[in-house]
Amino acid sequence: MTGTKSFTRIAADTAGGSNFHDDEIPLDTSLAITGLPSMLTGTIPAASAAVYVRHDISGASHPAPHNAPRRQWVVMLRGIIEVEVTDGSRRTFGPGDLIRAEDTDGTGHVTRLVGDPPWEALYLPG
Repeated sequence: MTGTKSFTRIAADTAGGSNFHDDEIPLDTSLAITGLPSMLTGTIPAASAAVYVRHDISGASHPAPHNAPRRQWVVMLRGIIEVEVTDGSRRTFGPGDLIRAEDTDGTGHVTRLVGDPPWEALYLPG
């Protein structure tokens, strides 16, 4: 059995803005732990990991549009955020959502906490 895990990629465009892209990672039961009904991806390279925790009030945002500090996976653990890209499009992400932040150039994106604090995410650079 095969399947996919959906994720959202935030990327810089050629005009210096940022935009959303929907993408998928292939899953395969042959990689799963024997005897358990599960699927896994192949390995995803990551140089290190960091847990990000923010305890500010609901509605708080990163003070200005910002770039990803490096190409990184963001795994939402707790809380709900809204990300806005330069064309005004917004998407909401919560626990279990997977984001690939790649907008290291250009104007970047804005991140707002829309649920109850704290917001916790696992960052995997690479």
